[in-house]
Amino acid sequence: MKKFAITAAAATALTLTMATGAFAQSTQATQAPMTLAAGEMTKAKEATSDTWITTKVKSDLVTEKGIPGTDIKVETNKGVVSLSSTVAVTEAQKKMAVDITKKIKGVKAVSADGLKAE
Repeated sequence: MKKFAITAAAATALTLTMATGAFAQSTQATQAPMTLAAGEMTKAKEATSDTWITTKVKSDLVTEKGIPGTDIKVETNKGVVSLSSTVAVTEAQKKMAVDITKKIKGVKAVSADGLKAE
Protein backbone atom coordinates (compact mmCIF):
# COMPACT_ATOMS: atom_id res chain seq x y z
CA MET A 1 0.00 0.00 0.00
CA LYS A 2 2.88 2.33 0.81
CA LYS A 3 4.42 1.68 -2.64
CA PHE A 4 1.09 2.55 -4.27
CA ALA A 5 0.90 5.86 -2.39
CA ILE A 6 4.48 6.77 -3.42
CA THR A 7 3.78 5.81 -7.03
CA ALA A 8 0.56 7.84 -7.07
CA ALA A 9 2.35 10.87 -5.58
CA ALA A 10 5.15 10.59 -8.15
CA ALA A 11 2.66 10.28 -11.00
CA THR A 12 0.76 13.35 -9.76
CA ALA A 13 3.96 15.38 -9.45
CA LEU A 14 5.07 14.35 -12.93
CA THR A 15 1.65 15.22 -14.39
CA LEU A 16 1.67 18.65 -12.74
CA THR A 17 5.20 19.34 -14.03
CA MET A 18 4.21 18.40 -17.58
CA ALA A 19 0.99 20.40 -17.40
CA THR A 20 2.84 23.49 -16.19
CA GLY A 21 5.25 23.26 -19.11
CA ALA A 22 2.44 22.81 -21.60
CA PHE A 23 0.54 25.74 -20.08
CA ALA A 24 3.60 27.99 -20.32
CA GLN A 25 4.01 27.10 -24.00
CA SER A 26 0.36 27.69 -24.79
CA THR A 27 0.45 31.05 -22.97
CA GLN A 28 3.41 32.17 -25.09
CA ALA A 29 1.71 31.01 -28.26
CA THR A 30 -1.49 32.91 -27.48
CA GLN A 31 0.00 36.24 -26.43
CA ALA A 32 0.50 37.53 -29.98
CA PRO A 33 -3.13 36.87 -30.98
CA MET A 34 -4.27 38.53 -27.74
CA THR A 35 -2.34 41.67 -28.70
CA LEU A 36 -3.92 41.55 -32.14
CA ALA A 37 -7.35 41.10 -30.60
CA ALA A 38 -6.81 44.14 -28.37
CA GLY A 39 -6.08 46.22 -31.47
CA GLU A 40 -9.21 44.90 -33.15
CA MET A 41 -11.26 45.72 -30.05
CA THR A 42 -9.99 49.29 -30.20
CA LYS A 43 -11.09 49.52 -33.84
CA ALA A 44 -14.45 48.00 -32.95
CA LYS A 45 -14.99 50.47 -30.11
CA GLU A 46 -13.99 53.33 -32.40
CA ALA A 47 -16.39 52.15 -35.11
CA THR A 48 -19.16 51.78 -32.56
CA SER A 49 -18.45 55.22 -31.21
CA ASP A 50 -18.47 56.73 -34.72
CA THR A 51 -21.73 54.96 -35.50
CA TRP A 52 -23.26 56.19 -32.25
CA ILE A 53 -22.11 59.77 -32.93
CA THR A 54 -23.52 59.69 -36.48
CA THR A 55 -26.85 58.37 -35.25
CA LYS A 56 -27.05 60.90 -32.42
CA VAL A 57 -26.17 63.85 -34.68
CA LYS A 58 -28.68 62.77 -37.31
CA SER A 59 -31.48 62.31 -34.76
CA ASP A 60 -30.75 65.67 -33.12
CA LEU A 61 -30.74 67.46 -36.49
CA VAL A 62 -33.98 65.80 -37.60
CA THR A 63 -35.80 66.74 -34.39
CA GLU A 64 -34.55 70.34 -34.34
CA LYS A 65 -37.09 72.82 -35.69
CA GLY A 66 -35.83 75.14 -38.38
CA ILE A 67 -33.18 72.78 -39.78
CA PRO A 68 -33.74 70.55 -42.82
CA GLY A 69 -32.32 67.58 -40.89
CA THR A 70 -33.56 64.99 -43.34
CA ASP A 71 -31.55 66.68 -46.10
CA ILE A 72 -28.28 66.78 -44.15
CA LYS A 73 -25.87 63.88 -44.59
CA VAL A 74 -23.77 63.00 -41.53
CA GLU A 75 -20.51 61.04 -41.63
CA THR A 76 -18.16 60.39 -38.72
CA ASN A 77 -14.56 59.21 -38.80
CA LYS A 78 -12.60 58.92 -35.54
CA GLY A 79 -14.85 61.48 -33.87
CA VAL A 80 -14.65 64.02 -36.70
CA VAL A 81 -18.13 64.74 -38.06
CA SER A 82 -18.70 65.91 -41.64
CA LEU A 83 -21.99 67.55 -42.53
CA SER A 84 -23.10 67.89 -46.14
CA SER A 85 -26.26 68.43 -48.15
CA THR A 86 -27.54 68.71 -51.67
CA VAL A 87 -30.17 71.22 -50.56
CA ALA A 88 -29.12 74.78 -49.80
CA VAL A 89 -29.32 75.89 -46.16
CA THR A 90 -29.10 79.36 -44.68
CA GLU A 91 -26.02 80.53 -42.78
CA ALA A 92 -28.12 80.47 -39.59
CA GLN A 93 -29.17 76.84 -40.24
CA LYS A 94 -25.57 75.88 -40.97
CA LYS A 95 -24.37 77.49 -37.73
CA MET A 96 -27.16 75.82 -35.77
CA ALA A 97 -26.32 72.40 -37.25
CA VAL A 98 -22.65 72.84 -36.33
CA ASP A 99 -23.52 74.00 -32.80
CA ILE A 100 -25.83 71.01 -32.24
CA THR A 101 -23.16 68.63 -33.52
CA LYS A 102 -20.39 70.09 -31.33
CA LYS A 103 -22.47 69.49 -28.18
CA ILE A 104 -22.60 65.73 -28.71
CA LYS A 105 -20.33 63.61 -26.54
CA GLY A 106 -17.41 62.13 -28.46
CA VAL A 107 -17.35 64.72 -31.25
CA LYS A 108 -13.79 65.96 -31.69
CA ALA A 109 -14.36 68.31 -34.63
CA VAL A 110 -17.05 69.33 -37.11
CA SER A 111 -16.64 70.04 -40.80
CA ALA A 112 -19.58 71.75 -42.43
CA ASP A 113 -17.83 72.54 -45.72
CA GLY A 114 -20.28 70.24 -47.51
CA LEU A 115 -23.32 72.23 -46.40
CA LYS A 116 -24.41 74.43 -49.28
CA ALA A 117 -25.28 77.79 -47.80
CA GLU A 118 -27.57 80.30 -49.52
